[in-house]
Formats: sequence, C-alpha cells, structure tokens
Amino acid sequence: MDEERETLQRIVSTLVNKNDEIHNFIDMLNHTISNVQANSSNAISELDEEFDGLYSILHEMKGSMANTIQQEEARKIQALRDQLSQCNRALESSEELLELAVQSLDIKNPVELLEAARQIKDSVTVASAFRLSLQPKVSDSMTHMMVDFALEKRMLQAVKFLPVPKAPKIDAEACLVADNCITVSWRMPEEDSRIDHFVLEYRKTNFDGLPRLKGEQRWEIVDYIKATQYTLSGLKFDTKYMNLRVQACNKAVAGEYSDPVTLETKAFLFNLDNTSSHPNLKVEDTYVEWDSTGGKGQEKIKGKENKNSGQHPVRKSSRRSNTASPKRALARGSRDRFAGESYTVLGDTAVESGQHYWEVRAQKDCKSYSMGVTYRNLGKFDQLGKTNSSWCIHINNWLQTTFSAKHNNKAKTLCIPVPDRIGVYCDFDGGQLSFYNASSKALLHTFRTKFTQPLLPGFMIWCGGLTVTTGLQVPSAVKTLQKNENGLGCSTSSLNNVA
Repeated sequence: MDEERETLQRIVSTLVNKNDEIHNFIDMLNHTISNVQANSSNAISELDEEFDGLYSILHEMKGSMANTIQQEEARKIQALRDQLSQCNRALESSEELLELAVQSLDIKNPVELLEAARQIKDSVTVASAFRLSLQPKVSDSMTHMMVDFALEKRMLQAVKFLPVPKAPKIDAEACLVADNCITVSWRMPEEDSRIDHFVLEYRKTNFDGLPRLKGEQRWEIVDYIKATQYTLSGLKFDTKYMNLRVQACNKAVAGEYSDPVTLETKAFLFNLDNTSSHPNLKVEDTYVEWDSTGGKGQEKIKGKENKNSGQHPVRKSSRRSNTASPKRALARGSRDRFAGESYTVLGDTAVESGQHYWEVRAQKDCKSYSMGVTYRNLGKFDQLGKTNSSWCIHINNWLQTTFSAKHNNKAKTLCIPVPDRIGVYCDFDGGQLSFYNASSKALLHTFRTKFTQPLLPGFMIWCGGLTVTTGLQVPSAVKTLQKNENGLGCSTSSLNNVA
C-alpha cells in the first residue's frame, strides 16, 4: 500500500511539474502572439514612413528639376528677345538709309550727288545691319533637360526588405564570472558586414534552466555595443544565476535574440539579524547604527510589562517564541538579545563550507567597532574576540586610534593605517580568516585555525554606524594573494602568547 502511494505521489509530482511547464509555455506563446501583432503594426508604420519619405524626396526633386527647366526657358527666351530687338533696330536704320539712297538718285547736280553718295557710303559702313549676326544665339532644343528613370526604376523595383541579422551565438565557455563582473562573449554564425551594433540583455534569476516568463525580473538592457564582447561590472550577486542574451542590429532592424545563456553567480549573501542584536543597535538589512536611547526604551517596555504582570501574565519562554524568527533561531539558537557592553549584531546566514567574502565600511566619526566571525554559542554578554570561539579585528577611535586583531581575549596591535573599507575573507575548509584593505587589497591580518562549527559574521559598533556589503564574490586579487600569504599574516597561536 505504501509503495503504491509513493508511486502515485511521484506521478502527481511529475504531472504538476509538467503542467507548470505547459502553463509557462502557453504564457510564452500568448506573449509571443501579442508581440508579433504589435511588431507587425510597427513594421507597417515604419514602411509607410519610408515610402512617405521617398515620395517627399521625389516630389522635391521634381520641383527642383522643373524649376531648372523654367530657368533655362527664361534664359533662352531673353537671349532671343534681346537678339530680336537688335535686329529690329538694325532693320529700322537700314530702311532709313535705303530711303535716303533712293532720294539721292534724283539729285541732278553732280557735285551734290557726289557728296550725298559719300555720306550714304559712310553711313552704310557703320550701319548695325551689316554687323548683325543672322544666326540665333540659342537653339530651341530642350532635349538636354530630359530625364531617364529607367535605371532608377529598376533599382526601385529591386527594393526588398532589409535582411534581418541572424541571431548571435553566445560562447558560454568564453564567458567569465569574477569580481562581481560578468564578461560575455559572442560571435555571429556568419560574416555580416551590415551589422551596426549589438544589444545585450541580462536579468537575475534563481532558476538554473531557461528563462521563465512569470515571476522573473525585467531584462536590463545595454545598447549600442560595437564589439562582440562586453563586461557587466559592479553587480551585486543577490540571486543564484544570471540570464543573458544578445541580438545583432543593422542600420534599420534588429535580429532575433541569441539562445539565452544562464551563468551561475555564486556569492555569499546575508543580512544582519535584528532579532537578536543589542537593544542599543538600530539594524536594517545590511546597516547597523548605535543608538544610545535603545536600551532605555527597552527598559521602559520591560517595566510596563512587569507592572501589568498581575493582569496579563506572560511567560518569558512564550514571549521569546512569539518574536523569534527562523533566521534568529538558526543564528543564535533562540538566545536572548545581546546585552550589557556587547553591542553586537550577527549575520543571519552561517558559513559552513567554502570561501566567502564581504566588506564593511564605518562612518567617519565611529568611535569603536569590530568585525569578524563567531560560532553560534557566543553569549549574550560576550564580545567579539574575547572568547575562544570568535575572531575579529577591532578599531578604537576613542581619544586615540588603535587597530588590533583579537581572539580568545588576547589582542595583537596592527601597526598599519585603518582603511576606509575593510574586506573580510573566510576560508572555512582551509581554516583561514583574513582581513584586507578593500580598495587596495593589501593584507591587514590573517587568523589560521581549524573551524569546527558553522561561522556567523559578527559586528560590534559603539557611537557610529557600519554598512556591510554582501553578495560579493572573492576578488581575484585576494585569491592571488592567498597563494603568497604564508608567513605574512599573524596566526592564532601568536595571539595566544599576547597578554
């Protein structure tokens, strides 16, 4: 009976998963149909705009060429009219001389006839009629203003849709995830000289398979990439994976997206556990600030509870169970808040294996703060570095600045400047806890031991605030320095000898 029930449960689980896949695919198909309709409408609108632009150019060219013909017509007519006017004036002068010559033939006196003939001869010599060209200055032909659109017609008839670029192919083996950066490389399936640029899209996800339509973050876009490689930098890896896809674009159209690639973005992500932090600490996600009124506020609340204890009896154990969260229980085993001078807050996620890294920045006016790791058994009155199960570096800016490494209530002074931002590197399996200048990656101090229990990031703050940056990968520079660190850092055994 149990075997049949287990078999049926597996079948039910398989059917549920398959139904979920089909639902997701149906959503994707409906979404694709909507996109096809919208994109088709956009394509028609763009086609109308292109042809309207072509008509506008042709109309403008027609007007310009017609104007040129009209100018040529006016020039020729004016030249012919000027020539016609000259001819009319020459003809008028010639007719006057003809009339004078005819009249002179009637002169009887030889002397007068001789004189008249001489005058007429001189007038004829300078007469414009005999210097006038009897050829038109311009021709009446306008054939040089004719156009032949045969070639252009063939070109227009050959107009087709611009070839859509093929989808690029992301080279997953060439992609690199390091230092909270992702370098993506891709190639075209064939050479295409008309490619103008590429578009890269990426989005975070917690699924290791193909991108899903529902329940996913929107795609982030990087446009106008000219090369076939791009590096996304300054990322916070607060999800397990990153989906990436690329499309090629020419001057007018974008091609299909490449097959999406999912890259693992493994990093240590945690928040600060405000359920067990000291009452004087104000905690929000990855920021903690010391508040001198916090403890007093808690005492007033406890006083009111004590006064009303007869009317509303509340057991301490039940009060804790109502306020405790699963993360708090995981972090400190359902202990009370830190108290006394242990102004401490822990991370809500434990380190149980592997190599991890996070960074801490203190406010400039912060008087005293510590950072490090601890086992879950840190007592409510314990301070980081003062137990045999906690390791930290401590900065004290009260009166004078001191910088020290602490473990098991022993300290070693670090004679180096305190950086603005400190990186914490924890190699659980290798038994190493190192602190770095987060900007220069210079080593500040190293603890070496064998960790026997899960570790929680720990922080102490007094008179100031701390900002913790998580979701970071171990920097490549730190990985390189780890190979050469032997003999450079201080071990826990050296602290055991410090008074």
